[in-house]
Amino acid sequence: MKRLRNYATLLALSLLLGVMVGITSYSVTLYRLFCQVTGANGTTQRVAAAVSAQLGRDVTVLFDTNVAPGLPWRFAPVQRSIKLRLGQDALVFFEAENLSNHDITGHAAFNVTPEKVGIYFKKIQCFCFTEEKLAAGAKVQMPVDFYVDPALALDPSTSDVHEITLSYTFFESKKPQGAPDLARFAAGPPDAAAGARLFAENCGACHALDRAKIGPPLAGVVGRRAGSVPLYPYSMALKFAGFNWDEARLDRWLADPQAELPGAQMPMKTPVAQARRDIIAYLKTTRAGS
Repeated sequence: MKRLRNYATLLALSLLLGVMVGITSYSVTLYRLFCQVTGANGTTQRVAAAVSAQLGRDVTVLFDTNVAPGLPWRFAPVQRSIKLRLGQDALVFFEAENLSNHDITGHAAFNVTPEKVGIYFKKIQCFCFTEEKLAAGAKVQMPVDFYVDPALALDPSTSDVHEITLSYTFFESKKPQGAPDLARFAAGPPDAAAGARLFAENCGACHALDRAKIGPPLAGVVGRRAGSVPLYPYSMALKFAGFNWDEARLDRWLADPQAELPGAQMPMKTPVAQARRDIIAYLKTTRAGS
């Protein structure tokens, strides 16, 4: 009987030891899951799609990037900040470049500050959810699709929050096998739905589809003769440009209007090739008079 009790005690201790080892082995993973569920330590939340409600309150989201020591990458936001309404879907880009002569797989850690807004920061698409391979010498521009939950405005503890900083740090991955290649972002097909969001963010202040604002209406612009919208006061450069807007011309124009057509008045540039491609895909779906 005493021997049976000793066996039972030994078995219980072995099980307890196994549980403790398991918890220790997976503590980082478990802690990360806890943070993703609760928003602790400013960990952002991942969602399938944006909410439709938008509130009048605006927030400015700042972007911060870092590279861990020993990782020979350059990593930076394409734009330093964006102002948006709560609930508004935003699509922004980050650029990474592998400065070494060999392929490297990295993993991005992320958080937001103030930490108390982590639970309200919702990511729909992000390069930070998986290991990511970047080829030797390659440069890529990676999208992040997110919104800030309108519930932020209902929380008394966040009434003082008008700026949020989204921070990323890339580390060299310890599990490089099977990592997807970041080149997929540049190689994918044009996305007209993403282009509609980018048009609203980057072009909507000056352009509408169906009416003139600061700039001319853009519905049906693909294939249209430059400077041809009746009554719009074009610059002399555009009025006498003498070409039609095809996709290649629009791409060069969005990249640098002044370089494409000296004397043009449009000051804004869209440096991300993927963003230009998607905006043009969206404009192709529009028709004059829509």
